[in-house]
Amino acid sequence: MERMAMKQLIQWKEKKKHKPMLITGCRQCGKTWLMTEFGKRFFSKTLLFNFEKEPALADIFKFDLDPIRILRELGMYREGKPIDTENTLIIFDEIQQCSEAVTSIKYFEESGINMYLLCAGSLLGVELKRKKMSFPVGKDEQLKLYPLSFFEFTEALGGGKYLSMLSELDPYRDIPQYISEPMLRYMKLYYIIGGMPAAVQSYIDTEDLSEAEDVLDQIIQDIRNDFSHHAEIKDILKISWIWDAIPKQLAKDNNKFVFSQVKSGARARDLEDALQWLVDAGLVYRLEKVSAPQIPLSSCSDATFFKTYTHDIGIMRKNAGVSYRTILTEPDGYAAFKGAIAENYCMTELIALGIKPYYWHSNNTAEVDFAFEDNINRIIPMEVKSGDNTRAKSFTAYCKQYAPSLGFRVSSKNVGDNEKNGTHEISLPLYMLWRLPMYITNPSIGQ
Repeated sequence: MERMAMKQLIQWKEKKKHKPMLITGCRQCGKTWLMTEFGKRFFSKTLLFNFEKEPALADIFKFDLDPIRILRELGMYREGKPIDTENTLIIFDEIQQCSEAVTSIKYFEESGINMYLLCAGSLLGVELKRKKMSFPVGKDEQLKLYPLSFFEFTEALGGGKYLSMLSELDPYRDIPQYISEPMLRYMKLYYIIGGMPAAVQSYIDTEDLSEAEDVLDQIIQDIRNDFSHHAEIKDILKISWIWDAIPKQLAKDNNKFVFSQVKSGARARDLEDALQWLVDAGLVYRLEKVSAPQIPLSSCSDATFFKTYTHDIGIMRKNAGVSYRTILTEPDGYAAFKGAIAENYCMTELIALGIKPYYWHSNNTAEVDFAFEDNINRIIPMEVKSGDNTRAKSFTAYCKQYAPSLGFRVSSKNVGDNEKNGTHEISLPLYMLWRLPMYITNPSIGQ
């Protein structure tokens, strides 16, 4: 598998001055693989220090935080000789297990030593809060890793040629059937398997969806185990309730996450900490409401009205109890949840693209699935449909009221564009969401 984050690490390596790099992300999204693979490709040597597997490492940091001494002792610990810092990639994995190692990042950055240090940790946000630790602000660079995006997934399964052909097509040309059909098949496989590397690798190795299902079952069990191992005792059961409620609520016509539907009699103030735990763990995304969009959207969002999404579409489907056969055959009665899957998919894709989305909801019940800002201060609405029917009264109402220069209708329909009342409306297939930045930055669109 090739990860887009590898390019960011290469750029980091090529800088004349590079701070320590912190890689964050949910458990099992591939942080350790990315770091070690980066070391194999671009360094003569890689030294991996895992603070979870090797608790004795903590002793090296507890004496003092002198970078020269720490590097010397780490070299002796691992190889019996000093570390050649100019040609060695140093990795601190599961760094949250050692608070002194976290603090040492500041001193490594200030030391002026020419070295390459990558740090990573699972459930880092959770553990920092639980242990009351904080990262030295401004002393590190950060990279957020997510499960494989649809682009990365398709490339890993051998669909790179179709991605290349899509990249070379005119942006507004109808996508030929010899491209659209295989891309729709990859889309269904992505809905089934998702982007967790272990599940994807299982399918690559076996081409057996039931094997991938078994891997997803294990990942979900590991997630549930994390609830009991890393959460406060008072929150463990509440976290499980919310985790199970998210796909159910997304499939309903709720215009926000409803705490009272998590558990009968439950109140928001009793469950908010449990939800925040899932957000801090990188397992859940919150989408806040805006009712009167203004720049910046963060200034007009309502944090008390929000929707929730699961971090990985395969886990979301599996956690909801939807069989992979249902995704393949699309039987009667699947339509409502098909829409939920498409919406969750779009949320994860937007997040992976580095976009901070919101949703628009007016007092008269009109709603647009997503709204986000671009780098020239436009607010761009996006409506999502799981089928090929792109008619949306709410999207039309939004465009009529706010007259955005650019908007997107994402569905299984082919590419198309339409100028209506000053808004350039682009129809984009679900499997083309990875090309969204190209449509946004094209100077001929929506200016």
